[in-house]
Amino acid sequence: MSGASDMALFASTAAFRRGFEQGLERLLQADALNLFILVAANAEFHAALFGSLRERLQQHCQAHAERLREAFVRGGRLAEADDDLLVFLKIVSIGFDALALTEQRRAGVWEVQFNHLRSFRPLRSAQRPMSTIRAPFDAQDFNFNKPFMQREALWSGEWQGRRVDLYYNKYPFVDLHCLLVPQREDALAQFHRQEMHAFIWQQVQQLAATMPGIRVGYNALGAYASVNHLHYHLFVREAPLAVELGGWQHNGGAEAYPVDCHCFDSIDTAWQFIEHLQAADEAYNLLYTPGRLYCMPRRKQGAFSLAPWSSGLSWYEMAGGIITFNRQDYTVLTEACISTALTAARLPGAPIP
Repeated sequence: MSGASDMALFASTAAFRRGFEQGLERLLQADALNLFILVAANAEFHAALFGSLRERLQQHCQAHAERLREAFVRGGRLAEADDDLLVFLKIVSIGFDALALTEQRRAGVWEVQFNHLRSFRPLRSAQRPMSTIRAPFDAQDFNFNKPFMQREALWSGEWQGRRVDLYYNKYPFVDLHCLLVPQREDALAQFHRQEMHAFIWQQVQQLAATMPGIRVGYNALGAYASVNHLHYHLFVREAPLAVELGGWQHNGGAEAYPVDCHCFDSIDTAWQFIEHLQAADEAYNLLYTPGRLYCMPRRKQGAFSLAPWSSGLSWYEMAGGIITFNRQDYTVLTEACISTALTAARLPGAPIP
């Protein structure tokens, strides 16, 4: 984990990737079950990285399995979290060699991925029906202040005068996927604030000079945020997401996007719209790109039926990326099926494309 004054990680996309991968190698050396799962899930998202770590991952898997078996036989207490034990037992039940690398393909304008290891994770609060986008921070729930979480950090430091912690996403679904947590120790609930909006907008703009593919996603509560502790999804990718394509009406084209989407090039106008949504207690997802924000108001989770192949519609799905957990769904999903599933999240009264 980098020190407070070390910004070398952000000097270029290559530097970020190098630091990202070196950090995973350090975490694997720690020989902890939660870190083994994190490293395996991140490595399986990158075929070359998985190839370089495969033998060590397999050795760690076997060692953890033997240690846990002995503990189960003795009836001893285990220090590992139940979530991690469940995921690991699923890995053991199919065998490490049966874990599939993440695969991606196009279905028309949409991107579809088969994310095997992510399918093993507990769904947490993202599956609960939500009637509001406000809820107080609860220190008893999962949050980024938990002591074990500090071992999952990639970088911590001062960023434009604000304390920031950057964590690996334990189950990534985009390239170089991190969770950006500003002012972690203040225990802020997952509710967007004007100063944070300005901070994220400005940081994306600044980082674009050295990391052109920088993007940041945000889920409001009720829009499939899985943790009620203020956080954002930072990632880097070369190809634009579907929502960024020029053919949509919100980008000046002719095609209607399946969900209501508003595009802003002004930081102030964007915040005025977000503030309006929050005052009306409307759920929404955001995608920050350099100099532009995509805001997608939507129905709250639990207020509409998901497609059978979907576990939820977060900022990634609303921006045009679909995660599947079995190969059949990955293989057969069509552009029309995806468009229909997204349309179900439209707010009542929003124009139907």
